[in-house]
Amino acid sequence: MDFILNNLATIIICLVLAGIVGLILYKTVKDKKQGKSACGCNCSCCPMGGACHGGGKDKENI
Repeated sequence: MDFILNNLATIIICLVLAGIVGLILYKTVKDKKQGKSACGCNCSCCPMGGACHGGGKDKENI
């Protein structure tokens, strides 16, 4: 019990950060299921721009 009381601020901060990370992961998975892209779609600056939005011709089969 002394450990918890001595480290209460650290425990609360860790729980808040874990909650934020959990919400980010939830939103990312939800967007992925809805077909939304996580990239900014600025393909002219991206070295893999032709591979992800190229229409299938430039995609490699993995």
